[in-house]
Amino acid sequence: MQTSKAGTSASLNGGFTLIEMLVVIFILSIIALLVYPKLPSAGDRGELRSSARSIAATIRYLENLAITSKGSYRIWINLDDSTLAIKKIGADGSEETAPDLLLSRKLLAGEIRIADVISSRIGKITSGKFPLDFGPMGLREFVTIHLLSTKGHYYAVQAYPRSGRVKVFDNYSGGVT
Repeated sequence: MQTSKAGTSASLNGGFTLIEMLVVIFILSIIALLVYPKLPSAGDRGELRSSARSIAATIRYLENLAITSKGSYRIWINLDDSTLAIKKIGADGSEETAPDLLLSRKLLAGEIRIADVISSRIGKITSGKFPLDFGPMGLREFVTIHLLSTKGHYYAVQAYPRSGRVKVFDNYSGGVT
């Protein structure tokens, strides 16, 4: 069986030229420059998003725990030092630290702080302690928790009573635009 010279030379020259490679690299560089600023950063906004999601998950978990155990729980939100303490409420009204290990983890990352809490019962709170209560029917009131980063970015966590819905927004106003 004979092979023609044209078939042999076509198979040897089947690669890319230097100019074609440079054009592809140039196009990929332009795409990377356009996409990179839109990627989530691991810094300020990453810690803020992580903290908001952690609070949202804890609220969902506590609501489910209160409903399934027919018990009562409370999150004490301290706006002065940006801490959250989760307590189990006894039948006599006494508070004790919740025994669940999931509830003892730190919820706020790094320098993230709680800017304010807006409650359907009390209104806007910017200092002091705020109790967020969960009973056998779930969360007892609508609440929005605003988190603030050191660079001035906000995230809002909104929790709806007796529905299990908790939403996280990457702005101060939450669902309102």
